[in-house]
Amino acid sequence: SIEKAILTSDLGLNPTSDGSVIRVNIPPLSEERRQELIKVARGRVEKEKIVIRNLRREAMDELRGLEKNKDISQDELKRALDQLQKLTDSFIADAEQAGRDKEVKLMEV
Repeated sequence: SIEKAILTSDLGLNPTSDGSVIRVNIPPLSEERRQELIKVARGRVEKEKIVIRNLRREAMDELRGLEKNKDISQDELKRALDQLQKLTDSFIADAEQAGRDKEVKLMEV
C-alpha cells in the first residue's frame, strides 16, 4: 500500500520493493521538473487561500447570527468583522509568502 501511494502521489517517483524494504530513487531535479513542482506549490497555495476564505465566511455567518439574536451589538459586530478580515489577510499573506519561499527554494540549483 505504501508503494501504491508513492506511485499515485504525482511526484514522479518509481519505488521498487524487495519484500520488506521499499527503495525510492530520487533523480536530480531538471528545470522542467522544477517548473512542475512550482505549479503544484502554487496550486496548494490557492487551495489554502480558499480554505482560509471559507473559514472567514463561516465565522462571519456566526457573528451575524449573534448580532441577529441580539447577543452582540452592531458596533461589536463591526469590530469583530474588521478583526476577522485582518486575521484573514494575515493568514493569506503568510500562505503567499510560504509559496514564494518554496518557489525560490525549488529554483536553487
